[in-house]
Amino acid sequence: MTQCDWGPAQTEASTKPLSGIKVLELARILAGPWCGQLLADLGAEVIKIERPGSGDDTRHWGPPFVMSDTGENLGAAYYHSANRGKRSIALDIATPAGQDIVRSLAANADIMIENYKVGGLTKYGLDHAALSRINPRLITCSITGFGQTGPYAHRPGYDYIAQAMGGLMSMTGEPQREPQKAGIAAADLFTGVYSAVAVLAALNHRRETDVGAHIDMALLDTQVSVMGNQALNWMTSGVVPRRVGNGHANLAPYQAFPTRDGDLIIAVGNDGQFAALCRVLNIALDRDERFSTNPERIRNRVELIKAIEEITIQWNRDELFEQLENAGISAGPINELDQVFANPQVIARGMAIERAGRPGVASPIVIDGVRMVSDRPAPGVPEEIGFDLQ
Repeated sequence: MTQCDWGPAQTEASTKPLSGIKVLELARILAGPWCGQLLADLGAEVIKIERPGSGDDTRHWGPPFVMSDTGENLGAAYYHSANRGKRSIALDIATPAGQDIVRSLAANADIMIENYKVGGLTKYGLDHAALSRINPRLITCSITGFGQTGPYAHRPGYDYIAQAMGGLMSMTGEPQREPQKAGIAAADLFTGVYSAVAVLAALNHRRETDVGAHIDMALLDTQVSVMGNQALNWMTSGVVPRRVGNGHANLAPYQAFPTRDGDLIIAVGNDGQFAALCRVLNIALDRDERFSTNPERIRNRVELIKAIEEITIQWNRDELFEQLENAGISAGPINELDQVFANPQVIARGMAIERAGRPGVASPIVIDGVRMVSDRPAPGVPEEIGFDLQ
């Protein structure tokens, strides 16, 4: 049994930007835990509350599972992908004793992350309004599928649903085939990152006001927000974007092209780069009025792509890649994950990590030459909690 307190600050976090910040995580699956992991990587002390017995749902989302040196099952790889740097405790918040422990932790916390359904914590007296009476400086980040307001607020929400309802699937995939979801949980991950941004903004504002905040984050809001240029394409033209496969809605050529031994992405961002591409391929398309400017290349995309493909298929991929790189044209192969982590640039940047024998992928944030990634692995079996509060 462990005592229910925050304990000493992590030594390795003492020089990080969020050193001394305390985060209480009442979140499971991905969006909330992703936010908590990012804050932990930046130096925050994160205590994750999990259900006694089963814990976070994703502990069981396998195989594969992470195994200890002694053969103990430490939970699914999925769980470990989103919970690095945290301390985990088993707690039943439906009980008065469990609720007391959450209140004790919240009284000294800076941030609480939760992803219960709207009103789900109110019945336990653990919602932001109740906890802010104990700790007026508390910043609560509530993550739901559809937000705290609106006609869908009561609905449960998942990444897949957000990708579908938010427009991403409608423009992902090949033109003549069914819509596709992204290969990762894009809505969850984006929401986790945006949540961390919101938390940091609220922390900065609290320095001036000494008052916390309630942050309302929704998967659907986030998915709609990151539609970016595609949303503005529709707002500007009234034309609903359609699937263009590996192509780009606003640039051409900007897609995968076949070579003798595999596809190569060629990304042309302006007319100068297109002229350079034509020199490499020894074709005069840049002097053809149908292709001389990007708007014309978009209008004549089918003919353009066919003409380029007829040339690239005659090249070996690595040879063409080298020539394009020398010409200042952005290009790259389509790597599978084993190739990703064998890539010399990925190796040089230290993106594959290990913590206490458990694999992981590093945070992409580097500050003053130091990569922001916790030295603490994702927790194993949650600690059982004693009730002698400190």
